[in-house]
Amino acid sequence: MDFSGQIASLLNASAILPEAIVIVTLLLVLIIDLIFGRKSVPWLPYFAIAGLLASVIALFYGWDNPNPTSFLGSFTSDNLSIVFRGTVALSTAITILLSIAYIENTGTSLAEFVGILLTATLGGMLLCGASELVMIFVSLEMLSISSYLLTGYMKRDPRSNEAALKYLLIGAASSAIFLYGSSLLYGLSGGVTNINTITATLQAGEGLESLGLAIALVFMVAGIAFKISAVPFHQWTPDVYEGSPTPVVAFLSVGSKAAGFAIAIRLFVTAFASVTEEWHFIFTALAILSMVLGNVVALAQTSMKRMLAYSSIGQAGFVMIGLVADTQAGYSSMIFYLFIYLFMNLGAFACIILFALRTGTDKISDYAGLYQKDPLLTLGLSLCLLSLGGIPPLAGFFGKIYIFWAGWQAGLYGLVLVALITSVISIYYYIRVVKMMVVKEPYEMSDIVKKYPPVRWNMPGMRPIQVGLVFLLIATSLLGILSNPVVTIANKSVSSSLVLKASLEARINNISATEIKTVL
Repeated sequence: MDFSGQIASLLNASAILPEAIVIVTLLLVLIIDLIFGRKSVPWLPYFAIAGLLASVIALFYGWDNPNPTSFLGSFTSDNLSIVFRGTVALSTAITILLSIAYIENTGTSLAEFVGILLTATLGGMLLCGASELVMIFVSLEMLSISSYLLTGYMKRDPRSNEAALKYLLIGAASSAIFLYGSSLLYGLSGGVTNINTITATLQAGEGLESLGLAIALVFMVAGIAFKISAVPFHQWTPDVYEGSPTPVVAFLSVGSKAAGFAIAIRLFVTAFASVTEEWHFIFTALAILSMVLGNVVALAQTSMKRMLAYSSIGQAGFVMIGLVADTQAGYSSMIFYLFIYLFMNLGAFACIILFALRTGTDKISDYAGLYQKDPLLTLGLSLCLLSLGGIPPLAGFFGKIYIFWAGWQAGLYGLVLVALITSVISIYYYIRVVKMMVVKEPYEMSDIVKKYPPVRWNMPGMRPIQVGLVFLLIATSLLGILSNPVVTIANKSVSSSLVLKASLEARINNISATEIKTVL
């Protein structure tokens, strides 16, 4: 093989073809905006959506890639990263569809919004496959900085500005903490940045005997916990959810969270294989705190967006059960739950956007009697909330069944019991909203609903979000009953992942971290 062929083999640019498609789409969006300026380009968001869907197709075109590593081992395009990258890209495509009417209604530039959102998507997708410390940090910052810009996108809205400032300050602190933990891990491993090599370098049995490794573990857990909104690193979530543009909140609740869990699996299962019991304990504590605080505090909320913010914290606690289980069933149930969470959570936000466009409010009390004026919107929001609560036969019920059963099989009886109790609590505040919309008598309608404008579902400006909502409702209703294909893909992605295969074999055979190198 000649020198150029060796370089091409090492770089393996085909492994990041989906990210390349997102980059090209982003550049074209910016160029089109530069040419046309503030003029209306009605097809621009659909062009971005087409680019994202092409990226998803390219992802699964690389399924079972025999050579998944790229850029000298700093990026891995294995099946595990493919499903997470696909989730991030799909969440962005749906978010753009939901944001067209919302952003146009505010009078701001839709092209700029789509451009920043695509940048955040690129960072999230790279983060899902990053297998090197520098790559992880750069991807994390690309996602974070873009998220700060999206949060403060409504420049003339004081709440949006406040949310962006809080998000920036807390996010910068968490990034610094994560970077410090990464630098400690780099030093302890003898100046190595590839996380697979770090695994082979750190000998089994050292664990907490090394104070530096313990500090590195805690600091890196803190950085990841911020990204997935785990308690006690959740303080930014309610204020950011309430003050940010609603489509931005929809993306942060799904795309950003999926990327955070993807890097949590790759990082802790691999780099911290020698201290597995310690990070299991930490994530068990984070899961319990997130489930309890998220679902209990949600009971007292008066804003729909703040309620869904605390719901998102509680949902992160449920997903962490699969991570702590550290089994094939646990990881595959995480993937399945995050995938269906995409549809039911974005569906709820789509309904909130529709209601806000007509009324300008997101107060729960203002939804009283909505069924009398808009039964279709009431039905859509009810289905999504009931699915989030885990009511059968909706998708959320099957997602919780899979993840709770995986935890039970792994012997996490106490954690599953806490999850069951807090899941019952969550049903109360979800059904409270449904009751508010459906059961109220006409004379008990809120003043907002009494003034509710006539519903015309064929309005041109509302068509994209209506199409998106119908798609999300169909997925929420049927993905549970027809879950077998998704579960099969999730199982295949876990069983064929080198990272998880090495971890599971190590747990079964009780081999050392150094011996894992033969698998990786």
